[in-house]
Amino acid sequence: MSGDPATVGVPTFVVGSIALGLTLVGYVPPAAVGTPVAIILAATGIGQLVAAVWAAGIGQSAVASIFGIFTGFWLSYGILVLGLTHDWFSVPSDSATATQALFLISWLVTVALLTLATLRLPVAYTLLFALIDAALAIVLLATLQGSAELKATGGYVVFTFAALGCYLFLHVMSLATGGRGLPLGRPVLGR
Repeated sequence: MSGDPATVGVPTFVVGSIALGLTLVGYVPPAAVGTPVAIILAATGIGQLVAAVWAAGIGQSAVASIFGIFTGFWLSYGILVLGLTHDWFSVPSDSATATQALFLISWLVTVALLTLATLRLPVAYTLLFALIDAALAIVLLATLQGSAELKATGGYVVFTFAALGCYLFLHVMSLATGGRGLPLGRPVLGR
């Protein structure tokens, strides 16, 4: 095995992020919260898994960890949405908000740890994960407060990290096609 797993992992992350962002900003009505699940499970979840296995296969442990963590996020998000909308988990309707908050808190803690772990990587990666942290925190507040405005704000933060993901995809594709990479900034922490 060889190559760069980010050539699969980054664009599949971007497409799921765009679908989630569109949902959060209200492009589809709240009753259609399951709309992005096809993209999130089939493209993003599987794409992240392929990238994680590929990275592990070529000995890129940190990259495998990142894509593996996001495999878990995207697949669990899709299952959460399907489970809540189809009553797979027998969660009473008055516990749906707490269930969503549990999901968001768990992933916020995990991605915050990932953010700290990237301080030795180029700053573009740390910024990406910090934006994901911000989106998770805002959507958590929106969920707890029942605020459509905060949810939309979270969606715009998702679009921001999706745009950074597009930049990172252009970087890895430039390298993969024999070009120079794009500037990613110095790490926050020196080596």
